[in-house]
Amino acid sequence: MADTIQIRLMDLADIKQVLEVEQVSFRTPWTEEAFYNELTNNRFAYYMVAETENRVIGYCGVWVIVDEAHITNIAVHPDFRGRKVGERLLRSMMLLARLKGALKITLEVRVSNHVAQNLYRKLGFKITGQRKGYYTDNQEDALIMWADLEPCLADDWLENSLEKGESNGLQQKQ
Repeated sequence: MADTIQIRLMDLADIKQVLEVEQVSFRTPWTEEAFYNELTNNRFAYYMVAETENRVIGYCGVWVIVDEAHITNIAVHPDFRGRKVGERLLRSMMLLARLKGALKITLEVRVSNHVAQNLYRKLGFKITGQRKGYYTDNQEDALIMWADLEPCLADDWLENSLEKGESNGLQQKQ
């Protein structure tokens, strides 16, 4: 039986479940206060969650500043990886960033995270640089990747972003 996964805008009530995903996904997880501040005090920030059966199983954040977007973080609970949840989150976030006026989008990724790099390349990201010692937990380098957001408005992008009968992530929680 296939899980129905909804992508939608994150709200304050989601923070507790987002923290659960964060803690099983990262060596240096963000705090509850960090997410609260992003949602309430950062006018450039947008966050989305992926949920199934009222359980948050992934999330993605972006800052949109003028015509550029920066992915702050993206994570999927390990029990749901390999099901294209991360791809759907990132596609939805890229579309939202484009609709908010961004023309390009960037992110950093660990040099050792080949699975994420493959997803980012699939969605049009290209390596443009490297940040030495970027990750504070082990001083690992980060690759800097950029993508053009104009393709997000193409019909084939929209079709690939949504599965039949599933939401586009641009509505609030009901």
